[in-house]
Parts: sequence; C-alpha cells; structure tokens
Amino acid sequence: MIKLERVHILILAFLFSFSQNLHAQNVDFKSSNFKEDKDGLKTALDEIKLGDEFLELGNQAVIDVNDVKDYFIRALFHYEKAQKFNPKNAELNYKIGNALLYTNRKYEAKKYMDVSIQLNPDPDPMFYYYYAQVMQQELEYKKSLEYIDKFIDEAKSKRAEEMKKFTTKFKKECNAAPDIVDKPIRAWVDNLEVVNSTEDEYSPCVTADGEFLILTSKRPNAHAADDIGKFDGDIYSSSFENGAWTAPKNLGAPLSTDADETASGLSYDGQRLLLFSYKESNANVMESKLEGMDWSDPALKFSSNINSEANETYASYEPADIKVFYIYDGKLNGDKDIFFSGIMDKSRNTWGKGQSVGSQVNTKFNEGSVFMHPDGRTMYFSSQGHNSIGGYDIFKAELVQGIWTNPVNLGYPINTPYDDQFFAFTANEKYAYIASNRPGGKGGMDIYQVTFWGPEKQVIYDSEDQLLASQVNPIRSTPLEKEVAIDKKSLTVFKGKVIDYITKKPIQAQLVITDNSTGEIISDVKSNSATGKFLLSLPSGRNYGISVNKEGYLFHSENFNLPELSEYNLVNKDVEMKNIAVGSKIALRNVFYATGKADLTSDSYSELKRLVDLLNVVPRLKIELSGHTDNTGSEGLNQKLSQERAESVKSYLVGQGISADRLTAKGYGSSRPIDSNNSSEGRQNNRRTEYEITAN
Repeated sequence: MIKLERVHILILAFLFSFSQNLHAQNVDFKSSNFKEDKDGLKTALDEIKLGDEFLELGNQAVIDVNDVKDYFIRALFHYEKAQKFNPKNAELNYKIGNALLYTNRKYEAKKYMDVSIQLNPDPDPMFYYYYAQVMQQELEYKKSLEYIDKFIDEAKSKRAEEMKKFTTKFKKECNAAPDIVDKPIRAWVDNLEVVNSTEDEYSPCVTADGEFLILTSKRPNAHAADDIGKFDGDIYSSSFENGAWTAPKNLGAPLSTDADETASGLSYDGQRLLLFSYKESNANVMESKLEGMDWSDPALKFSSNINSEANETYASYEPADIKVFYIYDGKLNGDKDIFFSGIMDKSRNTWGKGQSVGSQVNTKFNEGSVFMHPDGRTMYFSSQGHNSIGGYDIFKAELVQGIWTNPVNLGYPINTPYDDQFFAFTANEKYAYIASNRPGGKGGMDIYQVTFWGPEKQVIYDSEDQLLASQVNPIRSTPLEKEVAIDKKSLTVFKGKVIDYITKKPIQAQLVITDNSTGEIISDVKSNSATGKFLLSLPSGRNYGISVNKEGYLFHSENFNLPELSEYNLVNKDVEMKNIAVGSKIALRNVFYATGKADLTSDSYSELKRLVDLLNVVPRLKIELSGHTDNTGSEGLNQKLSQERAESVKSYLVGQGISADRLTAKGYGSSRPIDSNNSSEGRQNNRRTEYEITAN
C-alpha cells in the first residue's frame, strides 16, 4: 500500500513537471505554430524586423557611447505589437528586455527577461550581460557580478573584448555600491506627484528661494503626436503656494512649440531661462528672458562660440554671470562632456570659445546634466562614470584654487541603480529637485524632491556620580564629542520687489551689485516689469553695495556686509522708490473723506504721511493737489466739493510742516474722468485725489 502511494506521488510530480514545461515552452514565430492566422504571423514578423533595425542602432550607439535618441523606444513600439500576437517567444522577450533597459521604463525589463530565461534556459551570452543589469537594479549586487562573470566566460572573445570597458565599469559599480547603499544619507526623496504624469518629466529648474519651478514634460499637449504616438517635450512651470506646489502650467509659445524644447537652466531669480531644442539638425543652447509676464522668443542661438555643428544641450548659469556651463556632444570621443564658456563682451553678448572643464570631472562615459550652485564654486552634475552605482548618478565637485576636486557621489537614496539626473538646489540647501526613472513613480522619468535633514544632532550626556569620597565636589562626566563636518554654503539671498513708494505699484528698475572693497560690479539685473520682483544670490566674505535706479525716481541703496563664515540668510524686502519726475500723476487711492464732505478720515493719514516723507526728502519738489468726482449730481456742486477736498489735503500737508508755496490745490469736478461713469466701479475710479509733480 505504501509503495502504491509512493508511485502515485511520483506520477503526480512528473505530471506537474510536465505541465510546467508545457507552460514554459518556447513558441517560435513560424507558420506551423500559427496555421490559423498566417496574416497575423506575417504582420508580427514584419514588426520584429522593424524593431530589430532600431534595436541594432540603439545597441551600437550604447557601445559607441553616443546618444541613443529614440531607437529603443521605436524598437519597443514594433516589438510590443508582435508581443501581443505571441507573448511566449524567448527571443522576443529578451529583445524587449534589452530595449527597456535603455529607456525610462527600465524597471519593466525584469519581467520580460525572466520570461525569456524560463522559455530558453540556454540563452545567448549577451542575455547574461543584460540580466546582470536587471540584478543591479534589484540591488542584488552579488548575483549581478555572477551574471557578468558568466557573460565574460561564455561570450566570444571579440564580443567580450568589445564590451570590456563596460564590464570593467559594471564590476566596479557592483563592488562599490553596497558601501554606498548600506549607508544612506540623511535625506528623504519623494515623488513630486502634483507635477508628474505617466509620461516623462525631467530637467527641473528652480529659483534660489525655492518658490518657482520650471520643468519639461512629454505629456500629451496641443501639438500632433509623432508616428509612434509620442508627444514632443514642452516647458511647464509650477509655483510654491500655501505650502504646496501648484499643478504644472504649460508656458506655451514661444517657449513651447512643436520643436521638442527642453528647459535646462533657470537663473537664480527666475528671470532668464536657458533651453535647447532640435528645431534644426542639431541642438543649440538658447536663452529666453521674462519680460513682465511673457517670455521672449528664444529663437536665436545663445552664442556662435558656444553653439556649433555638434549638440550643445543642458546648460547652467553661474551667479557671477561670467560663465555658462553646458553639455557638449561633439561625437569626437563618442561621449558627452561638460564644457564652459566665459563672457568676453557683456554689452554685445559675446562669449569665448567653449572648453572642457577637464578630465577631473569628465569621463569616457556620458555626463548628462550640470548645475552650478549659487555659491559660484560648487558644481553638481550627472554622470555614468566615476563611482556610479548604476545608470546616471549625481555628483558634486568644488573649484579650489582653479582646480576641480575629485567628484563625490551624493549617495543613496538620491542615487540609485537607475538614471538619476538634473540636480537643482535651493540656496538654503534644504531642498533639491532631481529627475529619476526609478520604480514607484507615475511613469517614465519623474521629478523628485530631496529634503535634507541636516547633520545629526549629537546627544550630550551629563552625569554626576556622587562618590563617597567626593560628596562635596561631585564628578561631572562629559563625554568628548567627535567633530561633525557640516558642509554649509555661506551666502545670502536678497529678494523682494521694487515698488512705487506712494502707489505700491511694481517698477522695473536697475539693480547693480558692487563689491565695495574693489569697486567691481558683481551683477547688473532688472526687476520684473510686471511684478517688480528681484532675487540676488550673494556669496559671503564681501561687503556689498546694492543700488537701485529708475529714471524719474530717487536713487536707492542698500549695504550688506557678509562675513566669510556667515551661514545662509534670506533677506526679503520691498524696495520703495520715490517718484520725482515732473509731470508724473499719482492717484492717492488710500485718501478718504466723510461722505459728501471734504473732511479727511483717519485712515487717510498713512498714505499722506508717505507723501510728507517724499516732500521732506526732496525739498525742491513742488506738486499740484487735485480733486476729482464722478458726474453724479450738479457740476457746480461737484466742482465745489473737489476744490474743498484738494484744499483739505493741502491743509493737512501744511500742518505737517510742508511749505504752502510748494503746494497748489485745484478742483476739477467731473471734467477729467479716467474711467466710464456708466458703472459703479467706473464712477468709484473717477472719485479720486491726485498729485502731479510740477517742479523738482
């Protein structure tokens, strides 16, 4: 009986094994397997052939360390059609996995590679090379090394030699990665869900104060999709309001067109933007400026000395505005490198010939993006080289006595075995924004917010041991603390608005920043014409003079003395400019009277005191005070009331010490409307008190 049961179990095990083998049986694309659908087979084979062409182009570009363009995306477009027809083919699953590893969907590669090895346990040696990458993405570094060794052992000598620089790099990554991954840095990395979509979002650019974000997205837009259903990149913005980021808004033309634009570098004040597109045969760095609420047309190349017949892409300003850093894809050595160019003539926007930042930073693999910190001496960049733990990692290097230091990996979880790029820091170094195609996002490449915790607070123990022998003088034990290295950037962000002193309306003014010790002009910028906003980043160790100039207004100046070791500061201040231009008419919108009378109410005094200050600051200033009404009632009464109200304001100013011979009071009744009297709002606008500068 026992023997019979044992035989029965063996039979069941055999049947289970047989059914599993049947389930995992490879199905070739041949007519004998698809007798009922020969047309479908032909279509599938045609799609595979097209996919193979793009896969070959993509794999060769990888070997040559060139731009893979959209080769792998196009290969997948065709392969996935064939996959729907026959999902049980080992080779097709392998090809899909291969292609996915070089797209922003690389986290999907594992399931196809797993199916492929189940269907064909004895694959081509290249399978092990790609599967090693899959294991690397899973943080299975020991297994990853085993598969890369298996590839080296089984690959033909020519193929192994061709891939040697990659296998050597790969083994270096897998050996170094555990030390980095097992010691995560003190930071959170969170998906910025509100700005992301199921398509690619990348190249985040943030202002120094961390309140305005520009990004690029390939989500569906108003332009036509291409022949494989993909949309071009458009430029979007998001603002930090009430403690959260707003949903991204497409900035539209001229920044977003059908030419596949990419934003790459935002000036620290958010008033200028570096970008590039493939509108022509190659990519060139371009610049757009925020003029009021509108961005200027970036159609012109930034500089012919920067742009060439090669591709110049992701670029970054530096705070002194004398250099621009960018990615140069010259195809001379195959890989992309970081270059820089210096300004030669600012008035003519003439730049010097671009040159490499040097081999200390650039590698024989691709550098993907670059960002200059507002301190002016720290570079953050992404690279496939150095001690990457897989894909692109983000590194930093500092300029010390004209030489870049050895790049430092920013660590896990900022960096992962996936592609982590496009680092952009806020000036206070609390937040950074990156793009990554790691799993767990909304899809493809997503924008992530990095929140740095800062140095770990050390616990100080204070114990008093009441010893029998020393009760009078208890022993105080204070353990010695290890020195904590804190990498703080010392700078001040000076931000605010330039506004009219009386009306509080925004003004576009010139802000000039000077090093007081040398007289050197550090920066020369304008406040925004629509908002009056400005933002300046000032490295420490200098005494700065900041002058604000606007024709027709009094000169305004500020002074900042920033010691060398001062930490990050944020100064938020409105600069109020005093208008002294002859002919300027300013409405005193916060001057109020008792209904139907000329008596000033107390809530008028605040604005009138500002007018007193202006007249005291500019003692030669003379003004006409004018009263105005709407057309309700008789003109005679309106004329009388407007004259009395103008006289009332004059009397107040004289009472505050202003000489009467500098003041003229004039009532105009309803004769000078500034709006229609056909609406209550229009009539309210017409009821006003103004002053006009008659002499200065």
